[in-house]
Amino acid sequence: MSLSLSLFPPARRIPPAVAPRQWPPPERRASNAPADHRDFSDRDWVFPSFVVPQNTSKRGKKLASSDSRTAAAHGKLVDASHRIASHSPPAASVPKPEAERKKLKVVPSGAPVSSSSELTRPSSRRPGELKRYLLLVVLTFTCVLSVTYVFYLRHRVAQLEEWCTEKDIDSNSSFSLFLAEKTPLFFHFANAERRTVALYAVVIILTMPFVLYKHLDYLSQIRNLSKRLKSNNEEVPIKKRIAYMVDVCFSVYPYAKLLALLFATIFLIVFGGLALYAVNKNSFAEALWLSWTFVADSGNHADTEGLGPRIVSVSISSGGMLIFAMMLGLVSDAISEKVDSLRKGKSEVIEMNHILILGWSDKLGSLLKQLAIANKSVGGGVVVVLAERDKEEMELDIAKLEFDFMGTSVICRSGSPLILADLKKVSVSKARAIIVLASDENADQSDARALRVVLSLTGVKEGLRGHIVVEMSDLDNEPLVKLVGGELIETVVAHDVIGRLMIQCALQPGLAQIWEDILGFENAEFYIKRWPQLDGLRFENVLISFPDAIPCGIKVAADGGKIILNPDDNYVLKDGDEVLVIAEDDDTYAPCPCPEVCAGSCPKTVEPPKYPEKILFCGWRRDIDDMIMVLEAFLPPGSELWMFNEVPVIERDRKLTDGGLDVSRLENIKLVHKEGNAVIKRHLESLPLETFDSILILADESLEDSVVHSDSRSLATLLLIRDIQSKRLPDKDTKPTSLRLSAFSHSSWIREMQQASDKSIIISEILDSRTRNLVSVSRISDYVLSNELVSMALAMVAEDKQINRVLEELFAEQGNEMCIKPAELYLYDQEELCFYDIMLRGRQRQEIVIGYRLANTERAIINPSLKSERRKWSHDDVFVVISVSE
Repeated sequence: MSLSLSLFPPARRIPPAVAPRQWPPPERRASNAPADHRDFSDRDWVFPSFVVPQNTSKRGKKLASSDSRTAAAHGKLVDASHRIASHSPPAASVPKPEAERKKLKVVPSGAPVSSSSELTRPSSRRPGELKRYLLLVVLTFTCVLSVTYVFYLRHRVAQLEEWCTEKDIDSNSSFSLFLAEKTPLFFHFANAERRTVALYAVVIILTMPFVLYKHLDYLSQIRNLSKRLKSNNEEVPIKKRIAYMVDVCFSVYPYAKLLALLFATIFLIVFGGLALYAVNKNSFAEALWLSWTFVADSGNHADTEGLGPRIVSVSISSGGMLIFAMMLGLVSDAISEKVDSLRKGKSEVIEMNHILILGWSDKLGSLLKQLAIANKSVGGGVVVVLAERDKEEMELDIAKLEFDFMGTSVICRSGSPLILADLKKVSVSKARAIIVLASDENADQSDARALRVVLSLTGVKEGLRGHIVVEMSDLDNEPLVKLVGGELIETVVAHDVIGRLMIQCALQPGLAQIWEDILGFENAEFYIKRWPQLDGLRFENVLISFPDAIPCGIKVAADGGKIILNPDDNYVLKDGDEVLVIAEDDDTYAPCPCPEVCAGSCPKTVEPPKYPEKILFCGWRRDIDDMIMVLEAFLPPGSELWMFNEVPVIERDRKLTDGGLDVSRLENIKLVHKEGNAVIKRHLESLPLETFDSILILADESLEDSVVHSDSRSLATLLLIRDIQSKRLPDKDTKPTSLRLSAFSHSSWIREMQQASDKSIIISEILDSRTRNLVSVSRISDYVLSNELVSMALAMVAEDKQINRVLEELFAEQGNEMCIKPAELYLYDQEELCFYDIMLRGRQRQEIVIGYRLANTERAIINPSLKSERRKWSHDDVFVVISVSE
């Protein structure tokens, strides 16, 4: 070493004067220099590479002789100074990015320098790695077989030594004895070879899954090696593809888990039997049976003897316990899924002739109550409710109603009426009536949803057996729904029904109670039925042919089933005609022979003229233009309609014009606009509340989305108006009688109704039935109209779609209407008559008398039972009639 140092002195590297020395030195790119040479930037003295000690590389090659080593060292010495100068980086060199440095490949000493493309190619080492992995697999498999075979040979030698010891012979005579007993020993070796094969098979089956899992991706890489060299597209590994296929199989096929468990059980039994056959002396069939017993009962392996059989039996028992646990998990999941499906209402409803309700609203409680009463005569029915709510919540809300359904079953299912699968789940094609409830959204959104539900119903392939009753919120949207549904659709416009009833009740006090009795199924209601024995009779005779019903119309078969209310007395019933009656139930009436009736003639009393009225509207409804048109038809000229709400006056005119109302064409009423808040007492005190004949508190349009807020506002307005009226009119007996009250001076009932609220009649619109009960019990309002009347109308139309035509005519401003008439128009004071006599006297006025209310009673009686019983009548009594509107 000293000789080398003296012959080849170290060369001092003089750095450039411009570039200052940096520490730590900047990162440099890998060069083609030998790997043993370090970076020259971190030291001043550089020795030739052959002088300093060399690090032996695995890939390096030893030189053949010292001469060749001397020649190579001399060549390197010649180029040393050039390399030192060339490897000195400039002062302003910029280090390369990390990603670019990783692409470089350091070439060991003595290796040829490769091009830049070969250095940066990532797949150049891939074939070598695959060969090493394949070689490792082959070596592992060979070692397993060799070790197993060695143990087998040692076992055979031990058996032979034991056999020789038992026979008490020496080694010289063992071979002759072996030849003497050649035949049985041959079969013994053949049996032993089969068990050895079984042992090898067990070992291979155990090791193959691990080997495949470890090297599965490389098999795919070998097959697609040529494609990978041509294309850089990365393929999904086989492991991920297999896992994805298993996931899809378990998700798509419901019985895949059960089949997988069955396959695992069979595999464990066969594999365990094979292992037992390899380590035991039993036959293969007996080994399979033992394997099954170990799988079925983990305690059966306790009597096993021997180390090998015990290890195998414990392994099989452990697998059996695992399979049993998986089976319990599958059974538990299946039962839980079924119970959860039943709890959430996902099971199918198998019913026929049931009533299907689509949607959920605050009207559902009263609707179910009316349907239960309607089905009471037949022992109850089935009502199915499909709504986008949880089944348990729906059942809990229905249970809170605390109503006896009288044999009617209410079945709830969770789902959307817009999905055909959910509609089929509730047997929509077999329902005898379908009711579509309006949602709690605003009117336009609710009607749009109802339209989509009707479209879904018309798309049922099986067809619909019954008719569809759709609750609409806006009268303007009704024609579109009827256009889509066709003849199957019957619409009930909730706002329109409530609005018209409020006006009729304001003009005729006491009419609200009568409408509740007729629309509800608790008392008398409308029925249409064919009676062949009445063919050829005049309507005047048909009128008194039913002791338990009151005929009020005819369904003409010759005119396409048109229903004529209050027909002419000379109309003769023809074949196919049906009779419209008001009765207690559809099976409680039947025609009888006409009784002897002496009606006489009505008193020549002229109806008092109508006087102008003054009405106040508190609030703004979206159909207020229709209400104004109804008032225009009912009120005499000179009447005033005051409108008090928060809508600006300019905005009111625009809304009324958009609704189709031309204010300039109003002849009978005059609109008076007042702007203010109905829940602020100061604003209400600016109104002459004591001068109004009727005050209507409307559910405001701005709060129609919230039933609770709307009712709270209506209730607050009612209380404030009551308080102001009580202070302005402390003594109601000293008040002058209004013009309308003087028109019916003989009717004490009407007089009491008009004086009930200190001169003015207050009609409140309450949406929630619970609030309605509160207001009714406290008697702070004369009449309360709520959504319960709409529910009654929906139930009646659902039971018989023809009744909808009757209700539409009675609610309209033209045609026949239901009204209250004083008794002085039909009889003399204290005159003794039966109800048949009064009915015939009503026919003299082209009216149909359907009920009465006595002066000393609180409620009216519709369709009295004892019609032929004579009694005395007073002018303080009133009669309920169906007459043509004037």
